[in-house]
Amino acid sequence: MPDPSEGSPDSKERFHEAWEHTRAARNSLGKSLAGFIPPGFTEHRRAAHREMLLALRSLIDTAIERGEKRSTD
Repeated sequence: MPDPSEGSPDSKERFHEAWEHTRAARNSLGKSLAGFIPPGFTEHRRAAHREMLLALRSLIDTAIERGEKRSTD
């Protein structure tokens, strides 16, 4: 959260009130949009995200192996 380091105590209080209002609005929007998401979507998205991370791990492992191989040659 941004820190309103300058300003009067009244302006800091208004800033924090606005920040809390924004947070509550974001949470409310998230809950209302959740009704539009099909039930299996979240599970599928998590599985796809995991597969993407595993693919990245494979790329990183290969890059490390090649670097180690070059340093021993």
